Amino acid sequence: MHVIMRPIVTEKATWASGHFNRFAFEVSKIASKTQIKNAVEAMYKVRVLGVNTQTRRIRNRSYAYGLVIGKTWKRAIVKIHPDDKIELF
Repeated sequence: MHVIMRPIVTEKATWASGHFNRFAFEVSKIASKTQIKNAVEAMYKVRVLGVNTQTRRIRNRSYAYGLVIGKTWKRAIVKIHPDDKIELF
């Protein structure tokens, strides 16, 4: 199972990474906080201090041909040790 899908690069996420050492990733919907922590530590060789997760949903859209249901996805905000850096952002 692939735990980390992609990094989330938005203005808010980039600001948080520079000021608070917090990085945002889109992760698998069934991944636990422990799995996310282990995946980030293995992939980027950093020490993770904490993981916060959110399950998000894109709103439904109505078109002429019917209703399109928005997909759900999971976001993980990972706090890393102040001495470590992720050069992704």
